Amino acid sequence: MYAEAISLHGAAIRRLARGYEADPDKRNDLLQEIHLELWKSFRSFDNRCSLRTWMYRVAHNVGASHVVRNRRLSSRLADLEDVQVETLGAEGQADRQLVEARIFDLIHHLTPLDRQIIMLYLEGEAAGPIADVTGLSAANVGTKIHRIKRVLQQQYSEGAARAIS
Repeated sequence: MYAEAISLHGAAIRRLARGYEADPDKRNDLLQEIHLELWKSFRSFDNRCSLRTWMYRVAHNVGASHVVRNRRLSSRLADLEDVQVETLGAEGQADRQLVEARIFDLIHHLTPLDRQIIMLYLEGEAAGPIADVTGLSAANVGTKIHRIKRVLQQQYSEGAARAIS
């Protein structure tokens, strides 16, 4: 059952790990930690939520613990409660990988909870399942997604402006 679950959701778990850790070696370590925790806790899965939601919850808990343990950039973390800007715009296909790398870099500077929310949102999860994983209300998740997108857009635009100057 574990192998089947990983075959279905393994790619999403890898992307999630990328959202929590920029360094490829540390990301591999984090991914191993996530898989170990999933393996150890698989017997406790009781179908109260979907398998995907449960796997995200375990993976996000491991990722959040990883961030807390390795928090060296705490002074550079964005506080979303005080920032308001525009939503993310679309980029050309030619720069897709550069844009993606830049966005992941910006995501790495968010607080662990905001990082968790935006990674689930980018995986296509709706506010309800994200609320199940994070313990927030669905309305609060929706508000946070809106604010996170605005912060990322502002930081992305500021970075582009600096690159042009």
